[in-house]
Amino acid sequence: MADISLFTNISNIHKRISHAAIKAGRSPEDIKLIAVTKNVAIERIKQAADAGLRIFGENRVQEAREKIEAARYKMHDTDIQWHLIGHLQKNKARLAVELFDFIHSVDSTELAEALNKHAEKMGKTQEIIIQVKLSHEESKSGILKDNLMGLVEDISIMKNLRLNGLMTIPPFFDDPEMSRPYFRDLRELRGETQAKGFNLPELSMGMTNDFEVAIEEGATMVRIGTAIFGGRRKEAL
Repeated sequence: MADISLFTNISNIHKRISHAAIKAGRSPEDIKLIAVTKNVAIERIKQAADAGLRIFGENRVQEAREKIEAARYKMHDTDIQWHLIGHLQKNKARLAVELFDFIHSVDSTELAEALNKHAEKMGKTQEIIIQVKLSHEESKSGILKDNLMGLVEDISIMKNLRLNGLMTIPPFFDDPEMSRPYFRDLRELRGETQAKGFNLPELSMGMTNDFEVAIEEGATMVRIGTAIFGGRRKEAL
């Protein structure tokens, strides 16, 4: 069973998601909560699943591998999705396809080709999201927005990939309103892309410090770790 603090945190997040959605004239049911489990032990993840969470997001393929394999035994009767939300190197593409239901961090044709190749070998259609870089931060990954359409077109002919939408990570701001232009920019990019005939239902944007603003700007997936699990240090699996 989930401990009381975890259950309370999850309940509070759902309330805040609902409030932000209603404020924006949207249905709370249109927003998926991705619980970010970086440095979170498998027992804690199991508690979150017991509290009703069903989508978990990992930043690193190798850390996720150990958790996902353990989860098969500890949560075998629960319908769990695993999403890769961190940067993905091409040499980890095979393992990423093997492990993840969704990959949010596709940022090049070369990476997409590698994912498509491994998905074809596994007889799988890999669900993906393109990460777009909208800031000037060196540490941020993603394709530049001027190159987005070329990548969308390249992916559209890859038979074992299904492109679902766009993702971005703005710079960190103490004031969440400072993130709004980045979220609005991604929503507008999605609109421009859809106007050219590509269906992109998902906008993966917003984290603990700014997810309510992201929802107001159209987020369909929010990636929340600290507000669920608290401040974290590296834990043993």
